[in-house]
Amino acid sequence: MNARTVAIRRPSLLRRMARENSVVRRLDGLMLVAVLGLSVIGTLLVWSSTRTWAPGSTGLVKKHILNETIGMVLCGLVAMIDHRAMRAYAPLVYLLSLVGLGLVLTPLGATINGSHSWILLGGGFAVQPSEFAKVGLLLIIAMLLAQPAEGTDRPRGLDVVLALVAAGVTMGMVMLQPDLGTAMVLAIITASGLVISGVRKRVIALMTLAAGAAVFSVFYFQMLEPYQVARFTAFVDPNVDPRGVGYNSTQSMIAIGSGQLLGKGLLGGGQTTGRFVPEQHTDFIFTVAGEEFGFLGSVTVVMLLGVVLLRGLKIARQCEDRFGTLVAGTIVCWFAFQAFINVGMTIGIMPITGLPLPFVSYGGTATFANLIAVGLLQAIKIRRQSFD
Repeated sequence: MNARTVAIRRPSLLRRMARENSVVRRLDGLMLVAVLGLSVIGTLLVWSSTRTWAPGSTGLVKKHILNETIGMVLCGLVAMIDHRAMRAYAPLVYLLSLVGLGLVLTPLGATINGSHSWILLGGGFAVQPSEFAKVGLLLIIAMLLAQPAEGTDRPRGLDVVLALVAAGVTMGMVMLQPDLGTAMVLAIITASGLVISGVRKRVIALMTLAAGAAVFSVFYFQMLEPYQVARFTAFVDPNVDPRGVGYNSTQSMIAIGSGQLLGKGLLGGGQTTGRFVPEQHTDFIFTVAGEEFGFLGSVTVVMLLGVVLLRGLKIARQCEDRFGTLVAGTIVCWFAFQAFINVGMTIGIMPITGLPLPFVSYGGTATFANLIAVGLLQAIKIRRQSFD
């Protein structure tokens, strides 16, 4: 038998990919299309909001595309790993995330926009370890709560305590930066993991009371930074100082409202071109969508985010492995909360917290963390059955 005959009998790459049990066919294609669509829209919005001041007019766009490319590669690599094997590495990932948070508190840390949460790498690149801490925390919580107590479907009391301790350490280190927005996301990750794992209602009630007491203490003992207090003040009454603390909220709503139904067209937004809204390529990127793509464009962004969330919920529901269910469900809650806060603060229904819009806002570490999470969802989808 010659080499040509062997080559003919060997299934082609396309045929192997088309097989019913192939990894490619097990991927959630609809989720990937939605993520890709959001990434493309985000790239256009980043270009529009930075072209008048970024170096070379496309400097940040090129960096954003590079970050997205690296993130997609990380997504693919994570998707190829059996998510059940990740359970064994969850403590290591968590400890590495704590090391990153610890480095921020050393002279290596840098302050950007009032938050000491960055490590500068040089060449215009920086890392925000608190973004990776989201992944580390959700993995350790899922690992701890995946093992139910004997004869029940609820996690053991000791594991619940350990999960709360792990969350407390992570959130405490993030609050030292301080980064209130990320701490809120970490709290949602913790709460969603506990709820999905099936802890008793009285435990949830006690946690809710404790969270309320913590929030009260933060305000009562004036533990917030002045700029954070100003953000809450602007949320309560944007007109209290429209040129000061209420400026961001006022300008963002003007930008979104000026887009009306169909928008002013890409690169045609006056608010965007004039840079009336600060940080419009990151925290306030939804205002660019509202002004230049209008109501229909904004709805399209929200619908694509909804597709990602719904497919994530389906993956969590169909997974027969408790660890996979916890990871997938927690990721969905993370994305949903962060998207709601980001969109809400641009339309005046939530306070400004500095959280980027997943898959759309400009960013490096945040993009990596989001796409790693998508890779986790894909890994669970590929091996959702416990006997696969």
